[in-house]
Amino acid sequence: MCVLGMGLIGGSLMRAGQAAGREVFGYNRSIDAVRSATADGFDATEDLTAALKRAAASDALIVLAVPVPALPIMLERIRDTAPDCPLTDVVSVKGNVLQQVQEYGLLDRFVGGHPMAGTAHSGWAAGTPDLFAGAPWVVSVDDHVDPQVWAQVMHLALDCRAVIVPARSDEHDAAAAAISHLPHLLAEALAATAGEVPLAFALAAGSFRDGTRVAATAPDLVRAMCEANATELTTMLDRAMELLSQARSSLVEAQSVAELVESGHAARVRYDSFRRPQIIATTIGADGWREELAAQGRAGGVIRSALPVRGSRG
Repeated sequence: MCVLGMGLIGGSLMRAGQAAGREVFGYNRSIDAVRSATADGFDATEDLTAALKRAAASDALIVLAVPVPALPIMLERIRDTAPDCPLTDVVSVKGNVLQQVQEYGLLDRFVGGHPMAGTAHSGWAAGTPDLFAGAPWVVSVDDHVDPQVWAQVMHLALDCRAVIVPARSDEHDAAAAAISHLPHLLAEALAATAGEVPLAFALAAGSFRDGTRVAATAPDLVRAMCEANATELTTMLDRAMELLSQARSSLVEAQSVAELVESGHAARVRYDSFRRPQIIATTIGADGWREELAAQGRAGGVIRSALPVRGSRG
């Protein structure tokens, strides 16, 4: 496995992959990150061409773990050096990545991925082999995906001890806008609002800390993921502002925020009791397998152990 980008996610992926017994090597443009990884016993280089030539020679699974703005550079180099390697990513927006992969002629060997895991910290030192344990990991089931490459990405996610949620890229982006990108902007707004009140930080405790945790994320990373999902995020922002506007009107007119509080509480209770049935009966590569997995993922189904692959002896 060749990991391009050794920040929090890429670095954690290298650690988890190596812990699972995989041969893992990585690239990062920062020599400091490469030196730190090497000192920790990992195979890393700042030479992108060398990493890709090695991936091509070994038919390694290439994992894109760079910020969205760096994707064109990575994809161009992959196209020129390792175009036949299976390819996946861990970027938080799937439609944007899918479009760029297609533009560089790499679609046939690409399966999108997104582990729903992270912290407010970044860089190689922030990584941990346990980051993905128990976390949902979206693996795309778009119309083009090759079953053999999909199976490789499935095994990677399972080696990292994640639970796989199969989903189409467009459906993923709508959901990610609601549960990832919108919370980032709400946390930023909450932090900025409190920052304008002189006594606020002196009184802040658990509610403020929990509500603003992700506002500690590096601003360039937040911008990259939110801006890459602008269309879906705009829809979710409109809905959130509509709910807040209604709550404001109710507070002014009736001194009540009951409707918003009760509907939000009910939604949270539904989340806490949300079932994730295991997907066990689908064969990768069988007729209709992509549609079948997308439907099961939409209903909350997850993959906890490897599914059979048609034509495979394993």
